Amino acid sequence: MKTKLHIFKIVAKHLSFTQAAEQLFISQPAVSKSIKNLEEEYKTTFFIRKRNSIELTEEGKSFLLYVNKILAIYSEMEEQFLHKKEIFPDFVSFGVSTTLSNYIIPKVIAKFRVQFPQTKFEIISDNSSHIEDLLLNEDIDFGITEGRTNHSKLHFEKFIKDEIVLVTNVNNNVFKKGSIDIETLQTIPIIEREKGSGTKAVIDEFLKNNGIKTLNTVVSLSSTEAIKNYLYHSDHYALLSISAINNDLLHNKLKIIDITDLSIERWFYFVKRTGYQSSNILFFENFIRNNYNF
Repeated sequence: MKTKLHIFKIVAKHLSFTQAAEQLFISQPAVSKSIKNLEEEYKTTFFIRKRNSIELTEEGKSFLLYVNKILAIYSEMEEQFLHKKEIFPDFVSFGVSTTLSNYIIPKVIAKFRVQFPQTKFEIISDNSSHIEDLLLNEDIDFGITEGRTNHSKLHFEKFIKDEIVLVTNVNNNVFKKGSIDIETLQTIPIIEREKGSGTKAVIDEFLKNNGIKTLNTVVSLSSTEAIKNYLYHSDHYALLSISAINNDLLHNKLKIIDITDLSIERWFYFVKRTGYQSSNILFFENFIRNNYNF
């Protein structure tokens, strides 16, 4: 029952069977079957199926309230009886690429230490290629990177999907329609991350696959925060993770410029050395998966 309720919650969150399947790492038919079984079990309809979308019914909205309460109780039970504080080590060191270390991981660690207050963390924040080097040199056993490589000595598992968007100062009104085409993208002044950045690698690969050789890069900076601070004082542009600009959008500092017929998506990955096994790291990965968006 817990699994079916969790699937329901994820479908309700995304209002998409496809996106739910991607997050849960199961097939779309499996998601649909689970929802159908719940609807049959409770003799009601939770979702209205439309041509290209779904919506929660009033019954579905009410059911979601109960699901959230039940899953919260399950989580408390597991933390109380299955994950005793003494099973987790007193010190954990791991590497995180800069986008994640700035905008996603800190709140997860804060919540983790509520449950495991004796655990201290050393979180190494660097670009993805350096995190991989630390793993290969056995300086750390676990990391989270932007994108992945094909290195045979490293094992990658999908964490969450991210989107890279074109942003500029909120007062920049050059493109009044709020969108540009691919040709224009190649001419505007771009601020980019340094070589070795996972974000830059993803962008470069994506542009190459779409027949774009180069952008008009005018400044290269070593962090997303540095790029954002540049954009606050400029009408230039940058391709940044949507995870990094949520507060800037909320507080009207930056805005998104849509690129017609172009969408840049990538995954964040858990990474460790191939063959490396650890029950503590497995538990930690699951905790991050379940709490990164609380």
